Amino acid sequence: MLVGLRKPDQGTARIGGFDIKSQLNKVKEVIGVQLQSTTLFELLTVEEILHLYASFYPRHVSIPDIIEDMLLTDKTKSRIKGLSGGQKQRLAIALALVHDPWVIFLDEPTTGLDPQARRTLWDIILLLKEKGKTIVLTTHYMDEAHVLCDRIAIMDQGQLIALDTPSQLVKTLQSNSAVEFRFENDSVDVDLTSIEGVKQIGNQNDVYVL
Repeated sequence: MLVGLRKPDQGTARIGGFDIKSQLNKVKEVIGVQLQSTTLFELLTVEEILHLYASFYPRHVSIPDIIEDMLLTDKTKSRIKGLSGGQKQRLAIALALVHDPWVIFLDEPTTGLDPQARRTLWDIILLLKEKGKTIVLTTHYMDEAHVLCDRIAIMDQGQLIALDTPSQLVKTLQSNSAVEFRFENDSVDVDLTSIEGVKQIGNQNDVYVL
C-alpha cells in the first residue's frame, strides 16, 4: 500500500509529507523499492540498465558512484544474465537508489543468498543508514533484523503484535542468553562463577557455555 501496489481499504498514510492515495506520483519520486523478486532485462549490461532507470526520473545520482557503492564496478559492462544471485540483488538495490530517494523499501533482500553475499548486503544497508536514508526492511531472519534495524515490528496474520527496539524486544522474552567460547591457553585458571550474571556453566570438549 505504501509504494502504490495495493489500494488501502480504508485510512491513509503519508511519506515525505505526501499522501499515498491522492499524491501517489509525488510519493514515487521520494521512495525507492526493491521487491523480493525483480525481473530485469537480462541482455542489458549493469551500466545500461542503470542509465535506463535513471532516465525515468527528473534527476538521478552518479551512475559510476552507485555502481561502486553496490560493489559492482568489475561488472559494469557485464550482461545481467551472467550475474550471481547476490550481484543481482545488489543491482536491484542500485536501481531502487538511482534517483536518490528519501525512503527505501527492501523486501527480503537476502533471502536465498549464501552467507558471504548476505553479509555484503548487510554492509551496504548499514552504509545507506549512515547516509541518512530511511529504510523499511522486511525479513524472516531475526539476526538480520537485530543487526540492521533501529526498530522492529513483528506481524502475525496481518496484525502488529510487537513494536520496539531490538534490545527491548529481547528483554521482553525473559529468556536466558548463552555465550560459547574457548580459551586460547588450556592452562587458564579463571573462576567463571564470579562473573556477574552467570547462572550456569557448561564445558564440553574445551568449549565453555555460560
